[in-house]
Order: sequence, then C-alpha cells, then structure tokens
Amino acid sequence: MKKVMMAAVLGAALVAVGHAQQAPAPAPMLLKVGDTAPAFSLMGSDGKTHTLADYKGKYVVVAWYPKAFTGGCTAECKAFTSSGDTIKKFDVAYFMASVDDADTNKKFAEQEQANFPMLSDPDKKVAMAYGVVPPTGAGFAKRWTFYIGPDSKIVYIDDHINTATAGADLAARLDALGVRKK
Repeated sequence: MKKVMMAAVLGAALVAVGHAQQAPAPAPMLLKVGDTAPAFSLMGSDGKTHTLADYKGKYVVVAWYPKAFTGGCTAECKAFTSSGDTIKKFDVAYFMASVDDADTNKKFAEQEQANFPMLSDPDKKVAMAYGVVPPTGAGFAKRWTFYIGPDSKIVYIDDHINTATAGADLAARLDALGVRKK
C-alpha cells in the first residue's frame, strides 16, 4: 500500500513539474503606435550622449540592429549612409542603435563611414524598454525601427526591415508620415 501511495504521489509531482516547465513565460509588453516612447540617454558613435528629450518637438527615428560588423547590419548601415542626403532633407533626428558597446559602434561607424550617430546600449535597459530584447536581456536586439513623433509618441513601428533598402524606406516612411522638410 505504501508503495502504491508513494508512486501516486511521485506521479502527481512529476505531472505538476511537467506542467510547470511547459507553462509559457509571460510575454513582454510590446510597444504600439500611440504609446509614449521610452526615454533614452545613450552614447553615440559621434562621442555625444543623445537623449530623447533633446529632440522634443522633432521627429526621431531609432533603428535597432542586432550586431555591428555583421552582414545584415553592415548592409543596413550602408543603406542609411547612401540615403543620408535624402533623409537629412526632413526635420528628423535618426539613429541606428544596438546593444554593442560604444567603442565597437564607433569603430563600426568609422569603417562604414556612417553619416549619422550609432547609439550604444550595452546594459540593454533601453533595448528592453523598447521590447527589442527579452526581459531577461538575453541575446541581441531585434531589427525594428521606431518612428517617434514630436510629442514623444510612437507613430510607426517597422519590424520588417529590408537591409538593402532601409535608408530609402526610412525616407519614404518619413514622407508618408508627413514629416516636415527643412
């Protein structure tokens, strides 16, 4: 009888553990259009600290990318750089951002001759606030671009980035959003 009872208890415990392991972790809160963009204060490849508050009253674009010196990120950086003259016709501050450290992003920006700042978030706090890394902070940032209006509200989120045309796509989106030209 003891063996049967012990087996039943052990079986119930194993079932409970199995269910606990299969329970999905809660999904992170994802930002959506209309939400206030999380504040940031991040070091740029230009040696300056950039904060969202610095650009109040102006459109801001933050294009998160996974990792400096990788194929897709290099293509995206080149696309932004080659479209720089078109993008700079708009009254907008725009950045690429990653969880790489500032020195790595500075070297990456120099190598690719980026004509815009690349922001570094090595502690991943801002990336977590934007939902581009999981709440655990594990891994690299997702390739998502956030368009933030002059009132600090998110006006568009692009999570389907074509790295080869990212710069032209950014300019087209600014135009579609009605961003004022300089």
